[in-house]
Amino acid sequence: MKKVYEELEKYQIPYKKVEHEAVFTVEQSQKIKKKIEGIGCKNLFLKDSKKNYYLIILDDQSHISLKDIASKIGSKRLSFASSDELLQILGLSPGSVTPFGILNDEENQCLIIIENTLENKNLLFHPNTNTATISILYDDFIKFLKLKKHEYKILK
Repeated sequence: MKKVYEELEKYQIPYKKVEHEAVFTVEQSQKIKKKIEGIGCKNLFLKDSKKNYYLIILDDQSHISLKDIASKIGSKRLSFASSDELLQILGLSPGSVTPFGILNDEENQCLIIIENTLENKNLLFHPNTNTATISILYDDFIKFLKLKKHEYKILK
């Protein structure tokens, strides 16, 4: 968590944060939105049969199937990566999935896929722990990805 704040401050990327009890699901995180401004994000760590890894970032109110996501990104089939793969690649545990896990993805193994409906919004993410939430502007998040030289695509 400290590393996330240090990186944002190093690049002079503004953010707001709130600490709270641990949350593990989108439903549990709904009460956090009353404490901090932004769009809740659903973060799915997925893989395809070729062991390509994806972190899909969706509006937490989106209802899209894995089949639809696979079709949109040109994959035949997607499934959830294992907790071991999540730990190995992003250094995270289930319930704490966040795009800030790329700080642990030194080999750039995970492609970030961002739902286009999130453009120009304040986004809510965990700072690599599910006991805090950060609000960051979409453009500042994209700036962060670029500064970290991490690949991303927009899901349309």
